[in-house]
Amino acid sequence: MARFTLPTREQVVAYLKEDKWESGQDIDLPNPVPPCWDLKGRARRMKEHFTLREFSGALGDIGTLVPILISLTLQGSASLTSSLFFGGLWNIMTGFIYGVPMCVQPMKSIAAIALTNKFTAGELAGAGLGVSAIVFFLGVTRLLWLVTRFVPLPVVKGLQLGTCFQLCKKGVELVKKNAVFWGDGILWSDNLWWASASFVLVLLVYERRRVPVAMMVFMLGVAFALAQTGAHHEFGDVHAGAHFVHASVPTAREFRTGFLSAGLGQLPLTLLNSVVALAALARELFPGYRPSMTHITGTIGVMNLVGCFLGSMPFCHGSGGLAGQYFFGARTELSLYFLGVIKIVLGVVFGESLLVILRWFPSSFLGVMLFMASIELGLVARNFSLHPHCESRRRQDFVVLLVTAAALVGFSHDGLGFLLGMVTALVFWLHRHLNANAAYPDALLPTRATGSTDYAASHVSAKSGSRPESGSDDFAPGRAAVVGSGPGSSSIDSAPDPRTVAAHAAM
Repeated sequence: MARFTLPTREQVVAYLKEDKWESGQDIDLPNPVPPCWDLKGRARRMKEHFTLREFSGALGDIGTLVPILISLTLQGSASLTSSLFFGGLWNIMTGFIYGVPMCVQPMKSIAAIALTNKFTAGELAGAGLGVSAIVFFLGVTRLLWLVTRFVPLPVVKGLQLGTCFQLCKKGVELVKKNAVFWGDGILWSDNLWWASASFVLVLLVYERRRVPVAMMVFMLGVAFALAQTGAHHEFGDVHAGAHFVHASVPTAREFRTGFLSAGLGQLPLTLLNSVVALAALARELFPGYRPSMTHITGTIGVMNLVGCFLGSMPFCHGSGGLAGQYFFGARTELSLYFLGVIKIVLGVVFGESLLVILRWFPSSFLGVMLFMASIELGLVARNFSLHPHCESRRRQDFVVLLVTAAALVGFSHDGLGFLLGMVTALVFWLHRHLNANAAYPDALLPTRATGSTDYAASHVSAKSGSRPESGSDDFAPGRAAVVGSGPGSSSIDSAPDPRTVAAHAAM
């Protein structure tokens, strides 16, 4: 008689402890990043990566930073001095905590709504404070711990791929600002000729990562910006000296307006892209390194609960920024220290007057750098499945990835992309679960009661000749054991469990 055995308590607990983002082959890899208290180990690692390539990687995220920083400052929503000073301080802090180029970038959704609705400084601060307080709470209460236990890997990869497409689109939009090859309106320092040349240059050195291409493009852009500033006789508006930050405390009305108008839309973006997708990307780029989502939410909370009160625009981490800095050569916290010092010096010495130069920086260069950095983020989506040898499971995982990415791009909303991806993954899991029960009544009999989620190995079906997948499901607490009872059945991965054989013999 067919028999169905529920998983034991130990097996359910083991399932909850199982990480859904990495295969068993990755678990035993050593952590390549020494802890922050191992100063000698950190110094040794930075010495090994003390190259121009590392410093070039520090500039891999300026394609996102510079346009938002200039726009918010010109509108009066944020202070350039505070944003540069605290942005540099947070670069140094996150570099010391994480030991990898964990980028610091603006909260893009808040910035977009702030520019559209012409937010005051208090409303911008209210939006950043509200989001950061919620993210910080979810982190310290460890509620985000559940993400790595119940969110399948294809959904995370779909979020990364969708973010890649969105950032590529923004890069193209930056290039299109001066999208001309010739004519009366052409600007000699910012046009499609320079965009094409920088794009070809990045492609030519794509496999030669020792070439600091980001630094080359950035320095050329700085030279063009200085030349344009001089040509328009604007150097007199640049004032060097000591510039200080000023308090910007939002009123109750500003806090309510900012949070309800912009903060609620930023919240899923921060949780999914700045925490979940970022943690998964860091694991992908640095095998053996497992960043804590509690630490990530903690640093996001600290950055804004301090900076937003002093005029800084809201900051967060992001998978796109990490991919960009990695693409252009950053491997250690040294790149963040370099970038942080530059920001602090520029903010303190030049302050708001630096806008005179920054607004002449070629948007074509920023667009190309953002576009190519986004490609690096999309590349990590190629490892979207933990079941590479099961074609049917890979196909289902790929559908989940495509649904998540397409919904994110189509709706321009990370939360909707995540929701549709999770629904698709759940439907596929139910389909696999019900089919296994219908075809093999004893399929869910576990092989061991020791708490391991590893169930009996799959076997070839005598009737269909098909090979059901082996490997853990993304939702079910355990793995299905499917045993064929005909002369054609044979073991694929391991011997069948004696209890499973006994159950078939009793039928």
